[in-house]
Formats: sequence, structure tokens, C-alpha cells
Amino acid sequence: MTEPLFHPEFPDGLPVGDGWVTGAAHDEVRFPYDGSLVAPAPVGDAELAHRALDAAVAAREAVGRLPSHVRRAALLGAHDAIACRRDEVEQLLVLETGKPLVDCRVEVTRTLVTLRTAAEEVARLHGETVPLDLLPSGEGLIGFWVRRPIGVVVGIAGFNYPLLLAAHKIAPALAAGCPVVAKPAPQTPLATLWLVHLVREALVAAGGPAAAVQLVTGGPEVGVALTTDRRIGAVSFTGSAAVGHRIARDAAPTKVLLELGSNAALVVAGDADLDAAADAVVRGGYYASGQACISVQRVVVVESVREEFLDRLATRMSEVVTGDPRDPATRVSALIDDRSTQRVGEWLARAVDAGAQVVCGGTGPGGTLAPTVLLDVPVGEAAWAEEVFGPVVAVRSVRDCDEAFDVVNASRYGLHASVYTSSLETAFAAVDRIEAGGVVVNEVPGFRSDVMPYGGVKDSGAGREGPRFAMEELTVTRMAVIRPSTRKDPAR
Repeated sequence: MTEPLFHPEFPDGLPVGDGWVTGAAHDEVRFPYDGSLVAPAPVGDAELAHRALDAAVAAREAVGRLPSHVRRAALLGAHDAIACRRDEVEQLLVLETGKPLVDCRVEVTRTLVTLRTAAEEVARLHGETVPLDLLPSGEGLIGFWVRRPIGVVVGIAGFNYPLLLAAHKIAPALAAGCPVVAKPAPQTPLATLWLVHLVREALVAAGGPAAAVQLVTGGPEVGVALTTDRRIGAVSFTGSAAVGHRIARDAAPTKVLLELGSNAALVVAGDADLDAAADAVVRGGYYASGQACISVQRVVVVESVREEFLDRLATRMSEVVTGDPRDPATRVSALIDDRSTQRVGEWLARAVDAGAQVVCGGTGPGGTLAPTVLLDVPVGEAAWAEEVFGPVVAVRSVRDCDEAFDVVNASRYGLHASVYTSSLETAFAAVDRIEAGGVVVNEVPGFRSDVMPYGGVKDSGAGREGPRFAMEELTVTRMAVIRPSTRKDPAR
């Protein structure tokens, strides 16, 4: 038997209820770069999903009443536990996702920020008083509102950032006093299992129940079992638009938070710093091998600077090193699986057949993908209109920034977009006109601080992440109206 590349530091099985449930079903996690065995991973099923939900529902009241100091200590304890193991966690992320080491290092850093920020936000989860006597009928009444946990949360994460995306589900839920059941992508369960194990250990050490945080792996049947149970309070999902829309329909009327990806645009204005704009495409188009929902995919260049911009971009493309993701110099490596690689290759071929020009890159031997720049992809082609989720950038030109903003908005997606310009007028026009959850000026659209509100419009989703904003999504206001005394004042 082949020796696995990773030996887990957590128990065998799945963290369900207060312990770990072992079972016969396992699947092999393979290193996308060369197919090596990373480790066997447990596979759950619908019955186990229901069992986890039963435990979460049973723990709901106790978790909702956990003191602030317990929730805060648990999140800080998990933060410290990961920080002590960050090198090992980074290596696991490389093996499990095939993502370059440089990106996995960023993922761990951002995960630590997310856990610490959620811990800090526990102290700011509160309500305020309301002046009820603005109406005569409210005289003598005291009014205030508080935030209460929404209930059991189901958090489903994508494969591209399995540790960070899970942290953005688990940390705000626990901070808000909600039990959470996590489901990682089938391709990448190991890093999320490790995270859940460390959070549970920290939670128990702080005086909370392990059942507040659980995890069930598996395929679509597990997802359906988790998201359609009427006892849950909210679903937080990161993944494709097609799956997210189906979850929203099937889970109704349960609250659903969706982060569904995009085909992020970068506008290059006529007065832009072209070196900086070309650098942004190189940095922002190919990180995580292009498997990021806000990586640069569409570049919209004002016609007057088109040729100069393309020349500068072409000279920079050799810096996008491809190869083994374990090498710190690598920027693009294998995609998550052969099916994804084949799909991207087919989209490239269709774009070329429709008239697009390959400026550099394309498919190589065996269908491998090089960092690619396409020119003048027809608007209806998938390489322009849909989310490629691979190392592909498409460039087209327009007359001016007004037309550029129209082109950006002519998409069913709207997560992040950016504009490169030296004009404040253009910058503010972009913020005003571009239909997206975030508009970034003179930086890549892939910039995301984990403390800011993050989410999209249109088919890019609904709701916002970032610990503070996710905690607001995962709590409900409860209004208190109190008349201290019903005795009549004789003087009146």
C-alpha cells in the first residue's frame, strides 16, 4: 500500500455529537499535481447528517446561553492552536488542493485573522435602546433590543480555500451563539476536519459543548439532508451559482446566505498607470491557479491605451511560474481535478473557434493549462460570460470608461470589480455605477480584507461575510418593551 503524504493529527472518523463517529466508508484524497495519496478521508451519509443535526438542535439552547467569555476564549484558543501548527497546515493545504504554497500561506494567515476578529466581535454583539415615547402611547415605556442567535447553522464550503471558507462559517456562528454543522467539499475534507477538531478542543477547554461544532463529509445527498431540515436557522454556502440557487429553493423559507462566485472585471482607464494595471492582472489573474471567485477574468481596456497595455502585460507573463505547488516560486499549478482541467480547455477551444486570439498560454501536452491571455473573446462565450475558475484572463477594449462600466455590468455576476485610474472622478464614478458587492480602485478585484463586508449582487449571491457582518446575519433582533409600573400617577 502506498504511504500517505499526510498523517492526521485528529481522530479517525467524523466529529458528530460530543465525540467522533467511525465508519467503514473512506475515500482517498489525492494530490492534484501528481495523483499521490494524501490520506484516506472518512465519508459521511445522509443518516449521519441527520444525526449531527439532532445533536446540534439538542445543544442549541446551551450554545445560545454560552457566556461571551467562553465563546471568545474558544475562538482565541483555536487561533493559537492553528498558529502553532501553521507550517503543517500550509503543507496539508498544498497537498489537498494542489494550490501553490504562496497562496496556502496567505490562506492560513487570513484564517487566523478571521478567528481572532470573530473573537473580538463577541464583545460587540449587542443591541441598543429605542425612544418609544416618540409616540404619546409610548410615554412611560422603556424599549431596547438585543441580538439572539438564529439557531443551528449549516456551513458548506468550496474546495479552493477549504480552511478559510470553513472558518468564515464556523467562527461567526460560534461567536453568535449558534451551533454549526460544517460540510467541506468532497475533494478537500482534511484541512476542515483539522480546523473543526481544534475548535472543538478549544471550546471544551473553555467550558462549552463539543457538539456546538460538528462536521459531516459526503456528496450531494449529505448537503440535501443538512439544508432541507426545517429545524435549522440558516444555511451559509460558498460554491457555484447553480448549486446555490438549488439550495435556496430547497431550503426555503430557511434563511440562506450565498457566496456564488463571479467573473471579476478589471477596467483600465486611459489615464491609468499601465505598469500597475499589468501587474494587477499578473498578480490578480493567476493566484490560486485562477481558482478564486474574485480573480481577474475580464479586463476591459480603454482603446487609446490598448496596445501599450497589452505590450506591458505580455512582458510580465513570463513571471507567472508554473510547476509543483510545493515550490515557493510556483504561481500556477494543476487544477483541483481532471474534470475541471478538461472543462477549462474546452472553453478555451470554443473561444478560439468563435474568433478569440490567444496572446499567450493555452493548453499544453496532455491538456495541461498554462497561464493564458485571450483577446477579443465574443461576449456570449463562456470564457467571457461565465466563471472560468482557471488561469485564464480575457481582454477586450472599449471607447471610454462609460462604456467600460456598461460592459462590466452586462454580466449576471456582481461580486468584485476594480478600476485602474489616476482620476478621482473616474474612481467615484466606478463606485457609483458598477453593480457589484465591492469596487476596488487601483488594486486587484481579488483584494479582500476578512474584516470587511464581503458578498455579491445578482447571481453572485446574497448576504455578507466578514465576522461582524456574518454575525449580524446569524442573529435576529428581539425587541423588549417594558412598562415599569401600571400604577396611575395621581398628579396627572
